[in-house]
Amino acid sequence: MVISSMPPTASTPTNRTALTPAPIGLRERKKAQTRAAIQRHALHLFQRDGYHATTMEQIAAAAEVSPSTLYRYFPTKEDLVLQDDYDPVTAAAFRAQPADLPVLEAFRAAVEQVLAMTDPRDREETILRARLSFAIPEVRARTLDHMLSTADMIAELFAERLGRPVDDLGIRVLAGSIIGAMLGAQQVWIADPDADLLTVTVDALQCLIDGPAALTRQTPPAAGA
Repeated sequence: MVISSMPPTASTPTNRTALTPAPIGLRERKKAQTRAAIQRHALHLFQRDGYHATTMEQIAAAAEVSPSTLYRYFPTKEDLVLQDDYDPVTAAAFRAQPADLPVLEAFRAAVEQVLAMTDPRDREETILRARLSFAIPEVRARTLDHMLSTADMIAELFAERLGRPVDDLGIRVLAGSIIGAMLGAQQVWIADPDADLLTVTVDALQCLIDGPAALTRQTPPAAGA
């Protein structure tokens, strides 16, 4: 998800290990490190020089990789903004939640656990990627594909937990509501530099748990108004 990157964190290795989808070998770790380094250099150049002014060749040079290596990890420029590792790590965290926890509470707990593990620099990059995904027309167009992919993943997780078919209408509505909540959270912390990514995201998911009735309550008029 943008919220679609689940970046690694050095602060809680035990929790991170518990939430990693599967152990990976040295070669895969090196690939992940290379991919992360390329993306970090790209985001720095996008922020400094502008998305459209930055070329793929400049990104490759900054990351000290060949253009062919860059394209192998990120086939398009848009992928440098949109690709991340949130989905598999969130899925692992969700599956690790207690079986008796209701599905929306389990998803909120998983997202909170994953975001809490993320170091501040990675959170800043997540916010930057989200801003770019809204601001750059060609990236915004591709964002829909990523949202649909994430919605499919969430539907599969919910269907698995609830013992229902993945194409069940209720399952699809639940998955879509998660995407809507995440989108609302992104809009808030993109607009407000002081907003905390973790707090806003968890609060957005809590809105789903509370239900539409809670969201549509009118605020009582102030005394004397």
